[in-house]
Amino acid sequence: MYRINLTACLPVLLFAASMSSSAGAEDIDSRGGLEACGALGDDSARLACYDAAIRRASAASPRVPEAAPASPTSTTAVAEPRPSPAADHSLSRHWELDAKHKRGTFQFVPHRENYLLATYNHSPNEAPYGPFRALATGGDADGLSHSELAFQLGFKLKLAERPSGLPVDLWFGYTQRSFWQASNRKASSPFRETNYEPEIMAVTPMDQDVLGMKLRFLSFGLVHQSNGQASTLSRSWNRAYVEAGLERDNFTLLARLWKRLPEQESDDDNPDITKYMGHGDLVGTYRHGGHELSLMARYNPESHKGAMQAGWAFPINSRLKGYVQYFSGYGHTLIDYNAKQKVLGAGVLITY
Repeated sequence: MYRINLTACLPVLLFAASMSSSAGAEDIDSRGGLEACGALGDDSARLACYDAAIRRASAASPRVPEAAPASPTSTTAVAEPRPSPAADHSLSRHWELDAKHKRGTFQFVPHRENYLLATYNHSPNEAPYGPFRALATGGDADGLSHSELAFQLGFKLKLAERPSGLPVDLWFGYTQRSFWQASNRKASSPFRETNYEPEIMAVTPMDQDVLGMKLRFLSFGLVHQSNGQASTLSRSWNRAYVEAGLERDNFTLLARLWKRLPEQESDDDNPDITKYMGHGDLVGTYRHGGHELSLMARYNPESHKGAMQAGWAFPINSRLKGYVQYFSGYGHTLIDYNAKQKVLGAGVLITY
């Protein structure tokens, strides 16, 4: 029986595999290759021929370099750091003027500054309270304390976004300022004054160059302000106003003009309020490195009366700033609209 020599076949198989994947196979075929080896009759000689052919094929075949080990990579994409919302103080964000800042309707967001201050008033306005204090104490009272705790809280929410396709958003805002005679123990530490200020605003986005700045919005509003008191302590007024918001880099400017709405003379608690409060105000704010410098000014050229308020806010953490405020002029509160005062306060300002 004819037997197959496996030892002789193995080199042939290896050689055939090398021919299918290397250029050296063609070189072997050109020298006779398998035909030359197969023609040998002696098994040992034929095996030696196959071995030599395989060695030549291996030498002629290009070596495939081993792939470098892949460096370990995370399967989770690393997101680029996004700016903190608290770092965006643009008018676009505050009034949701473009698509990326839209929050939808009925979302509560801050309106004006929210703060808590310990204040010192150089000259408290005693006049409005005199008759009541005399009635209650028989005239034997120390009067108002120079120091108070003052806080301002407020919010706004969007009532309608582009109603009927108009390029206008309708907002409701509310601001409350309270002044607490916390250290005045003899008078039972009363809240001396609280001012309530609801308003309706129609805000339209703008994109115009004005005086080297960018006009970002125009707002038309109706605002009521009162102190919720009765009799001779009552103060209130209603206004219609137009406001323009401008910005350039880190500086924003709000310019507002208002017209007091008329009231019946019998119901008017403060008929001369515009003499002291004027017909508008300017508020400028500059921000840099987490610090905020602000200045409010109003002035009536007819009466030469007005007021100025300067503020400095400095970072404590991402949501809280230290705050120093100085006011000089008329109208620090509604009850004091016709009294000139100088008030210094220090405390904290809440950001968002």
